[in-house]
Amino acid sequence: MPRQARIDIPGLLQHVIVSGVAQADIFLDDQDREDFDQRLSLLLSETKTDCLAWALRNNHLHLRLSPPERPLAHLMCRLLTGYAVVFNLRHNRRGHLFQHRY
Repeated sequence: MPRQARIDIPGLLQHVIVSGVAQADIFLDDQDREDFDQRLSLLLSETKTDCLAWALRNNHLHLRLSPPERPLAHLMCRLLTGYAVVFNLRHNRRGHLFQHRY
């Protein structure tokens, strides 16, 4: 049975949880966290999305986001794909970084 579509209304406050595949770490060092922070900051500015809170743990992250115009999927796709590509190149790894959808 397919998953139900997300409720994605402009201005809706959403709690996003992203975890590593098989509970693997998605942040191995401070440079990974810095790269993610910079990428998130740039995308928040571009999409005019409000970020009310965030927590970066070693194997998962939490974001509290409220996108005013575009669907949240637009921001999350760019954020997670970009981060995963750089992470895999930097740590000489291949394959999925994140488990399930955000």
